[in-house]
Amino acid sequence: MVSRPLLSSAFRQATRPAPTFASKFSSPRFFPISARFLSAETKAAIDKAVGSAPVVLFMKGTPETPQCGFSRASIQILGLQGVDPQKFNALNVLEDEDLRQGIKEYSEWPTIPQLYVDKEFVGGCDILVAMHQNGELAKMFEEKKVLILAEGEASK
Repeated sequence: MVSRPLLSSAFRQATRPAPTFASKFSSPRFFPISARFLSAETKAAIDKAVGSAPVVLFMKGTPETPQCGFSRASIQILGLQGVDPQKFNALNVLEDEDLRQGIKEYSEWPTIPQLYVDKEFVGGCDILVAMHQNGELAKMFEEKKVLILAEGEASK
């Protein structure tokens, strides 16, 4: 009796395909069953939101009261960078479930917060932290002219 489970277990192990290397950034081989398809209305609403300001952050909560640590860190980075509040818009994905799920499909990025600059997806909190640390974020914001101008500095 004992040999039967051992043999079937050994057989299952032997017939399994060999594991292949997969990066943590590689896409899955299958589409999850729970996947939704972005409706035309949600896509249009996200398009409008992304174009509502030069810098747009989809986050959990608001800039004044972030509802997760990653959203808080993203807001802090934007503040440290000196992003002009007049050129910034934040959207609370917790207020709208279609927006919360739709933005993930729209950007093909699974997490929130998500930053867009001039209608282009930049990344999530991890990307913002890395870009902030290596100076790429400051350079991008300067090129896009979305920073608060120092006193006496004229816009070009």
